[in-house]
Amino acid sequence: MSMDVVNKVLPESETRPDISHDDGDRERFAHYVQKDKITESAVTGNPVIALCGKVWVPNRDPNKFPVCPECKKIYEELMG
Repeated sequence: MSMDVVNKVLPESETRPDISHDDGDRERFAHYVQKDKITESAVTGNPVIALCGKVWVPNRDPNKFPVCPECKKIYEELMG
C-alpha cells in the first residue's frame, strides 16, 4: 500500500480508550483513531470510529489502557 493511501486513511493517528460497558465486564482498550476526529469529538461530543470499527465517545487517558490488538494489527498492515 502506498503512503498516499495510508495518509488518506490514517493521518495523524493516536489511541483512545474504549470505555463501553457491554455486559459490564468488557475489557478496556486504547484504540487507533484519526487525531482530528479526537479533537472534533472533544468539542462536539460526537463518537469516533477506531480502525477496528469500535464506535464510542472517548473521555479517558489512553495511556492507562492496553492497545486494541485488532487496531494494532490493522495499523501495522497499513504502515507496511
